[in-house]
Amino acid sequence: MAGLWLLVLLALAGPIGGTWDSCRGTCGLRPMASDHSSLLPDYDPTDVAYGPSEPSNGTAHGEGGTGVHPGAWPGIVSIQATWANGTWHMCSGSLINPKWVLTVAHCFFGAGNLTGWQVVIGATDLTQPGPETQIRHIQRLLVHQHYVVATGENNIALLELEEPLECSDYIQLGCVPDTNLRVSELRSCYIAGWRTTMDSTLRPRLALQEAKVRLIDVQLCNSSRWYAGAVPPHDLCAGYPRGGIDTCQGDSGGPLVCKDNRADYFWLVGMTSWGRGCAGSKRPGIFTSTQHFHSWILLQMGLLPTVTAAPTSEPTPTSPTEQSPEPQCNSTPVEMPIPMESRNCTGIPFQQQILGQLFNLLLELLRFLKGQKT
Repeated sequence: MAGLWLLVLLALAGPIGGTWDSCRGTCGLRPMASDHSSLLPDYDPTDVAYGPSEPSNGTAHGEGGTGVHPGAWPGIVSIQATWANGTWHMCSGSLINPKWVLTVAHCFFGAGNLTGWQVVIGATDLTQPGPETQIRHIQRLLVHQHYVVATGENNIALLELEEPLECSDYIQLGCVPDTNLRVSELRSCYIAGWRTTMDSTLRPRLALQEAKVRLIDVQLCNSSRWYAGAVPPHDLCAGYPRGGIDTCQGDSGGPLVCKDNRADYFWLVGMTSWGRGCAGSKRPGIFTSTQHFHSWILLQMGLLPTVTAAPTSEPTPTSPTEQSPEPQCNSTPVEMPIPMESRNCTGIPFQQQILGQLFNLLLELLRFLKGQKT
């Protein structure tokens, strides 16, 4: 009998090693930007340097982006394709699980076989990736079954990687919010993407840029002088009414993240979907809302839809002496959000998860034996 329970425990625990320890059951962290020195101050839309008359140069973030130091965006992924003439950055994405990348569907419209495609994470300069960079091939592409090319509705896709990624200071998981989070109340939001720049020797580089943006009400974005009803109701608008800062070509699938109002981590609330022009007046970026597709994401990743691994939206901060690297489950306020990694409530210490499941198995066994006797 003891041997049977040992097998049950091993089955519940899963493989020893793996990626659990490297990601530590957390998401939304930016260890290399903990002092937020890379985060830009609020953009002043009345500043003439960023007024609507300023032309867009057709690159990432128009006139408003700035370079970042390595590791400042540990969840962003470059999706690349290799052909006879080289390897090219096609779109961006976000790591939400050691084996899953979230991006937009239109990046793969007409792409065909993805054998020559790969994802690169941990790189700030795609021209010269550092030793912290990891590369994985794509095992499977899952596009939303109701994606509409013409309108951009349901513009979301998942990439399953051939091998899981290992988390580090340069590689972290993004936090997809569930419906409990009031996204519209988040105030500090940021976009990122790669753009071509020149180094000191005038050699071209594909370097990561970031910019601070504001969430804009979708009803305003759909007004007659803005997008005139073209924005799907569940998408997000972000940027500034007078333009100047925006996503642009090559940024598709890239993250729109917002800092939690009460704690030091970030929510992955959107992915760059589309826009008319770049950085123009009354033409902010349109983003696929990850919150709206929370259940779809869980379903595609094989997680039980009745047991979500979503983070609690209103954590209660604790003093430094009370903080723990392992979050608590939703029965109590949490310090850190929980990644989409497990069918269990990943916020509970792993040993307690095993004991809890073992207890449930015992209850089921007792019910079964009681039923047999009657």
